[in-house]
Amino acid sequence: MVTQMTTFAAPRALVLTGYGINCDRETEFALASAGAKARRVHINDLIDGLDSLDRYQILAVPGGFSYGDDIASGKVLANRMKTHLSEALARFVERGSLVLGICNGCQVLVKYGLLGRPAGVAGRQVMTVWFNDSNRYEDRWVHLRVEGERCVFTRGIRSLYLPVAHGEGKFVAAAEDLERIESEGLVALRYADEQGNPAGGRYPANPNGSLNDIAGVTDPSGRIFSLMPHPERFLHFTHHPQWTRIAEACRREGRPVPEQGQGFAIFRNAVTYFTD
Repeated sequence: MVTQMTTFAAPRALVLTGYGINCDRETEFALASAGAKARRVHINDLIDGLDSLDRYQILAVPGGFSYGDDIASGKVLANRMKTHLSEALARFVERGSLVLGICNGCQVLVKYGLLGRPAGVAGRQVMTVWFNDSNRYEDRWVHLRVEGERCVFTRGIRSLYLPVAHGEGKFVAAAEDLERIESEGLVALRYADEQGNPAGGRYPANPNGSLNDIAGVTDPSGRIFSLMPHPERFLHFTHHPQWTRIAEACRREGRPVPEQGQGFAIFRNAVTYFTD
């Protein structure tokens, strides 16, 4: 049974950093901008006991190329976390905390076994994130459709427009596991076209060939969320690749020019989960 988390005026967020992680500062900034007390913490400091997950309410595993993506993207960091931090992470999740994995962080959490597994089954990896069908690194903006209200991070959001930047972003699972993941409502994000319809596996709307157009998954509690797109790269409206055209259209039509980027809502939801 999950213990109810105490409400905090400003939740403490741990942004993991270490060898090859390179989106930690942006993720720290995103969480701090949303109202969290965010701090970057090196993986070795957690393993050596210089800091502890017990002090935090949000854990973010950012994008990058942890450990050079040797063996497979995110695999080495996932193994280090499972070997040295499994008990601490289990306590962290059990007491009602939030976990966010972005891009390489998504690969880490999936390969750790936190996502896609049946309820009550710990540490078993049932899905993976594999090489893009295009056989190339994909760096582009994509449309996303939010599925359901289970995931804490995407509640109240219907669609998103975010950048992707990865060489291994294809969600893959055995047919029986994929069917269960779908039936249990664990898909949180799908790649879509401009009208919000599922991409249907079509490139480039689905940039990597991910099965069922899956772009992000959650756990049964909705408190663990992994996604391949980068919400921390669209925090302000001016991050949009066509912001000047949109701003001009807003002025012509007498509409206010947006200030926040769509990715900011992901981090705002994480903070308001504790503060509301």
